[in-house]
Amino acid sequence: MQYMLLIHMDEAAMAAPKPESGYEMSAPYTAYNEALKKAGALIGGERLAPSASAAIVKVRGDRTEVLDGPFADTKEQLGGYYLIDAPDLDAAVKWAARCPGAARGTVEVRQVWQAG
Repeated sequence: MQYMLLIHMDEAAMAAPKPESGYEMSAPYTAYNEALKKAGALIGGERLAPSASAAIVKVRGDRTEVLDGPFADTKEQLGGYYLIDAPDLDAAVKWAARCPGAARGTVEVRQVWQAG
């Protein structure tokens, strides 16, 4: 089964990398990625740009509304995700607990919807 690990973190506490310096993944995330790959569990994942660069789109009738971020006055924002393959929710939760993001923020585990 596929699961999304949604990493929520405090953007203010995390310094955004400077575009000219590039992005170097931290050692804990590098090790986590390697463990997921070695187990054959990693399908994909990415870090997300800060919420200030986001937009929310709503269509109501024939009217389209676009709102620029940030949107909610919350402590944590969605900062990245992993899409993994795990046999069940318990296994996915174990992977989430190993994610470096769980130590500073929260990792939401959601099964990918399977029709039928």
